[in-house]
Amino acid sequence: MMRLLNMLVIAVLIFAASYVYKIKFDSTLQAERVAKLHDEIRKERNAIAALRAEWARLETPSRIQGLAERHLKLQEAKPTQFDSLDNLPERPAPPPAPSTDPIGAMLAPAPSPDATGSIPARR
Repeated sequence: MMRLLNMLVIAVLIFAASYVYKIKFDSTLQAERVAKLHDEIRKERNAIAALRAEWARLETPSRIQGLAERHLKLQEAKPTQFDSLDNLPERPAPPPAPSTDPIGAMLAPAPSPDATGSIPARR
């Protein structure tokens, strides 16, 4: 009986050692994966910073002004191109205010003289 108990304890120890080794191996793989992901994140952040710097360089007003002068055939605005404010059209009349009486709006006369009330007019 003692011999069976010793064999059982040795088997449990071997199983426990192999399980601990598996856990250690898995955690090492996960640590390597995390390190790789951190490296990829760092590279992506560096790429984003480079793209932001490039964007800032591309959108500088002096560069855009140079491109506009080189590629667009624009002329300077002359004072004679502008008109006075007296020649502007009149402001349109504001729309009528909505009725605050919803029942009165329902009782308002029908827009068409052919309307008879609850029965629609024949066409």
